[in-house]
Amino acid sequence: YGIDGCYMPLPVEPENFQAALISLRNLGFSGVNVTIPQKEMAMPECDELSDRARRIGAVNTVTFAKDGRLLGDNTDGFGFLENLRQEAPDIAFASGPAVVLGAGGACRAVLVALLDEGCPEIRLANRTRKRAEDVAAEIKDPRIKVIDWPVAPEALEDASLVVNTTSLGMVGQPKLEIDLSGLPQTALVTDIVYAPLMTDLLVQAKARGNPIVDGLGMLLH
Repeated sequence: YGIDGCYMPLPVEPENFQAALISLRNLGFSGVNVTIPQKEMAMPECDELSDRARRIGAVNTVTFAKDGRLLGDNTDGFGFLENLRQEAPDIAFASGPAVVLGAGGACRAVLVALLDEGCPEIRLANRTRKRAEDVAAEIKDPRIKVIDWPVAPEALEDASLVVNTTSLGMVGQPKLEIDLSGLPQTALVTDIVYAPLMTDLLVQAKARGNPIVDGLGMLLH
């Protein structure tokens, strides 16, 4: 892209997050991207939030303004949609129910993006059911229905899209245990995880003939 700059990975423990943001601003950084588990933590640190960050309830991009203010935005929903459009050009988000796994910052962005694209129903499942119920209550859209974890095969029966927004399946994390036997073979399965690119979920979905999209394009976009 011809950008005169560099992009650095910086491992920051959650307890050092606030100090790291201020230090990076003072060192002259332009801004940072924020990844799990700090996306919700970043919100109160920002002096100003974009409308979409406020609506999603999480921040993945903090820009350091020249006057020292921290500006919070969320590009996850945009990146999620663009990745699917790039890899599955025929995708029709309004064509059927989506099943979304997780209830963190990225999940919120995915939910808002799918609702804005006209998804008729979203079945939301999380290991801790209350977190899923809290997210649904905050977004306030009757199309979000909280379902039990683990997801039962019958909850997948007429789905057109399955999205994993949890850290399960990531390098160093437990495996995502899910029975895809009820899922139509036409349903698209996507994982926002990109380490590894081919998660167990995607391997399992591909083996049964479902179209799959990995999470790298979401990171890029």
